[in-house]
Amino acid sequence: MDASADPQLTITTLSERPELQGPLWAMPDTWPKFILNDPVGWANMGRIVAELPEYVLVATDPEGAVVARGFSVPFALDTDGRRGLPATGWDQVLLWAFSDRRHGRTPDTVSAIEITVEKGMLGRGISGRMVAAMRDNARALGFGELVAPVRPNGKHLVPQAPMSEYAFRTREQDGLPHDPWLRVHVRAGGVVERVAPASMTVSGSLEQWRDWTGLPFDTDGPVTVPGALVPVNCSTAHGYAVYVEPNVWVRHRL
Repeated sequence: MDASADPQLTITTLSERPELQGPLWAMPDTWPKFILNDPVGWANMGRIVAELPEYVLVATDPEGAVVARGFSVPFALDTDGRRGLPATGWDQVLLWAFSDRRHGRTPDTVSAIEITVEKGMLGRGISGRMVAAMRDNARALGFGELVAPVRPNGKHLVPQAPMSEYAFRTREQDGLPHDPWLRVHVRAGGVVERVAPASMTVSGSLEQWRDWTGLPFDTDGPVTVPGALVPVNCSTAHGYAVYVEPNVWVRHRL
């Protein structure tokens, strides 16, 4: 379904409608439990809402219910030690963004951090409208570029496939990306640039992983976990497992 399927959708920044902060967090979503235990995200997502509300988008339906949210952060890319989209993707731009705020660096780029659609509203073109709104918001804030460490939403179906191959799969009929979420970004004007092979890292004890996934985690080696883009590496001898998620950098010129 195309983006016109929900013409009554209203998209604003959280700074314009701060009363939506509670409903924004309460919106039902489909994130796997283990993803919420990435320590960089756990420590910094709340800071985006508290410190950067002008970079937070909230979509509401005609009844005023929150049906989508979008988080982004400004950071300095054209500076010593950077000048390239990092291999450590999602985690790294969050760390850069708040380090830059602490040290008073002037940002020159906006990075998408999350776009989430309420699980009952999926398939209605809302994700494409949120990408377009995030581009528009970055432009309105004076930026010429939006980048996104995209988590391809079809990759979990083929966890053994290397992201370096999957990210560049295209459809025969139109040459657009095979992955639906990458396709949304390209249709909005983005260009698939490179893989971030270690975009997010989640580590935990075997007990934690059993709680997060319901799986036994009783065998050494790679474990296929529902919702994970690649297998989780398990060490029963040492009592822990580690998930290193690859994402895909997409660059939007504004």
